[in-house]
Amino acid sequence: MENVVLTVHLILALLLIGVVLLQRSEGGGLGMGGGGGAGGGVMSGRQAANALSKMTWILAVGFLITSITLTVIAARNVSGASVLDQLEIGAGTEDSDGATPALPEYTPPPGVGQPVAPPAPESDAPAATEAEAPAPAAETDGSDAPVTPPAAN
Repeated sequence: MENVVLTVHLILALLLIGVVLLQRSEGGGLGMGGGGGAGGGVMSGRQAANALSKMTWILAVGFLITSITLTVIAARNVSGASVLDQLEIGAGTEDSDGATPALPEYTPPPGVGQPVAPPAPESDAPAATEAEAPAPAAETDGSDAPVTPPAAN
């Protein structure tokens, strides 16, 4: 029922827009441009203006009636519960005395808040195995100079 009324409402809205745009305004209007001189035409300019005015009133009354009908239908379909009640958050968590128990304390998953290590640089060379990896220097000369990586082959 609501879909039928909504469809009629939309059709009335489009027809009402069309009829209003066809009416003659001080600027001339879309469809009523030109004089109403003696000669051809079924209706004179005055008769066409009266017909469009009546049609506008009829469509406007129909639009208002369908608007009120849609409002009444929507009011009937509404439930008395709030949106949160409809989501059923915490349903079935009440104690026997009717009080809602306290929520458990939130604990973040492991690693949350820890610094993130930067990703390892990607290279086109295949990964070196343990046997191919250069052995670390056993002796240090005691200087704090930065160590340069070995040249790529």
